[in-house]
Amino acid sequence: MIISYVIPCYNSEKTIETVVNEIKDKMAELSSYDYEIVLVNDCSSDGTFSVIKKICSENNNVIGIDHAKNFGQHAALMAGFHYVTGDVIVCLDDDGQTPANEVDKLLEKIEEGYDAVYAEYDNKRHSAFRNFGSNINKKMTEIMLGKPKSLYVSSYFAVKRFVVDEMLKYQNAYPYVIGLVLRTTKNICNVKVNHRERLEGASGYSLKKLLALWMNGFTSFSIIPLRFATYSGCIAALIGFVYAVYTIIRKLVDPTRVIGWSSTISIMLILGGLILLVLGMIGEYVGRIYISINNSPQYVIRTVIHSERES
Repeated sequence: MIISYVIPCYNSEKTIETVVNEIKDKMAELSSYDYEIVLVNDCSSDGTFSVIKKICSENNNVIGIDHAKNFGQHAALMAGFHYVTGDVIVCLDDDGQTPANEVDKLLEKIEEGYDAVYAEYDNKRHSAFRNFGSNINKKMTEIMLGKPKSLYVSSYFAVKRFVVDEMLKYQNAYPYVIGLVLRTTKNICNVKVNHRERLEGASGYSLKKLLALWMNGFTSFSIIPLRFATYSGCIAALIGFVYAVYTIIRKLVDPTRVIGWSSTISIMLILGGLILLVLGMIGEYVGRIYISINNSPQYVIRTVIHSERES
């Protein structure tokens, strides 16, 4: 059985070689498996790709991919998936926080018959901001994508080949790997692993990137936001109708009563805001459809390096 490792790399010139060496040491223990490593440089601003080229020159089972611009972690994973040949694909981070030396725990669950296995951490070493983003992402995937509440989703996971083959059928510009896995199979489990401190630097996820990632999950794999807009419109219309009946009754009971302009303006502002919210949501869906129709790429590869060959 061949294990394919896919590692998105961003500003990890000081850590990626350590991660690769850890994989090599662990796979030397797992003699029943062959393996390959696909390193995807997502347009790093440091010397990450130079390090990747060095690793490729020293190892004939390592492929290096260089993106022409920064497309994000999920697009980098999709790029790597196009170059894997393994029976099982393992994805992990480039910063050393995801323990490559515990990959056997994931592989054991795959051998048991699960289609996908996600690493679960007892004690996460992420920053408070990153943990907050993870919690929001957890709730979003439960509501929007139907993820079971008991399933913990992380960036360290293993999937069978047929799952990746199905994921590669998705050609649109906004890939969301969690959504692609969940729509392919429900035969998923967790396994406990350790979570380490980062070897160097800080997380590449900014608030802007997290918001963009959540928007991908909203609009690429669920119509629940549109349904929410429909329900909100119905509720607002019902409230408006009830308030109108209430106003008429009060006027009939007390003809001298002057109907306040403040309440009228308040209702107009609420309804106007709701309309703009719904229009913005619809516009987001339409905009993404437009971009997809125009064949906007998931990623653009500048260079691929495999051992001594370069293309």
